[in-house]
Amino acid sequence: MSRTKRPRAAMPASLALALLAVDDARASSVVLYGIVDASIVYTRNGGHSGSRVELQSGSLSGSRVGIKGVEPLGGGAAALFQLENGFNAVNGRLNQGGRLFGRQSHAGLRTPGGHTVVAGRLYDPLTDLVQPLQGDGYLGQTFSTPGDVDNADASARLNHALKWSSARLGAWQASALVSLGGVPGAMGSGLSHGAALAYRHGAFAAAAGYLHVDLGNALHGRRGRSSADSLFNSAVNAAYASAASVQIARVAAQYAIGSLAIGAYYGDARYRPDGASRFGHTQAFRNASLYGVWQATPTVTAVIAYNQLHASGDSAARYRQVSAGASMLVSKRTDFYATAAYADARGTNGLGAAQAVVGATGADAGGPTQVRLNAGVRHRF
Repeated sequence: MSRTKRPRAAMPASLALALLAVDDARASSVVLYGIVDASIVYTRNGGHSGSRVELQSGSLSGSRVGIKGVEPLGGGAAALFQLENGFNAVNGRLNQGGRLFGRQSHAGLRTPGGHTVVAGRLYDPLTDLVQPLQGDGYLGQTFSTPGDVDNADASARLNHALKWSSARLGAWQASALVSLGGVPGAMGSGLSHGAALAYRHGAFAAAAGYLHVDLGNALHGRRGRSSADSLFNSAVNAAYASAASVQIARVAAQYAIGSLAIGAYYGDARYRPDGASRFGHTQAFRNASLYGVWQATPTVTAVIAYNQLHASGDSAARYRQVSAGASMLVSKRTDFYATAAYADARGTNGLGAAQAVVGATGADAGGPTQVRLNAGVRHRF
């Protein structure tokens, strides 16, 4: 005797919606995160400004609070966003010119294949792919190019930007960006664009990238109106703030041998004038850096680096810098660190005698030498 199958009762619509909401809540995520970094800094200058001791924020990592989220859209695609505020941990003020989300703010999509497209205030592709292979990628601004004239330490972010980043394709990864100037009648004025490519296989990694920043057409507005933040944060390049554009190329490589990693990077930044500039010849800054990283224990990391920056064109100078430092994790989220650096400068900088400055600190010596020592604590959440 055959048995007839009885149809199942239909699921009530309210229950179906509730279950979908639960599934969506489980798949979606919003994360609050941040870093608080504070240190005591001793600086001795070889010029008239003498020595000083002060508390500073962000010597190793910029202090920040951020929110990021992902929402699945089905089929492996997802919507994503990130809002990140930068602040001074020792006085509570906002960084990045007082912006609420000055470090980055963007929203976009991730494809089923893992590629992403985001729009907003962004880091350039070199920061994403080249900087992790530089010395400052480990212990911060003390190990960067003097004056950060090639944006090696990401002093400048880009507004009104659209960025594509690939998923890891075998050993390769790529990224490209365009940042619109928004000047009526002059589409190229203030526009920035860049791209970077990275390769990683086994113990070897390398990356290279290029960034063009237009600093504004003086015929359609004031010079310096750009989609990028200012690159002029020290006496190293202050004389060239009237440049029409800046072109930056950087390449970096690293090889790991057990607990040791040896790396190098080279940066080339060209500050080009036009008829509205206050200098007449392209100013070139070429920086070469060699560094070593030692993972002494699972909780202790030590770094040593040497930078040499040559300036030529409108003015000529040479900047040298030796940096060393170490960090020690005392928990999963907290570490103590100490760094030391010596910098010297010879030649002229377009405004007068060249001044020493350690890395991307922006603290000019007022003279030819500078020593910087700092010790601090960093907490991540």
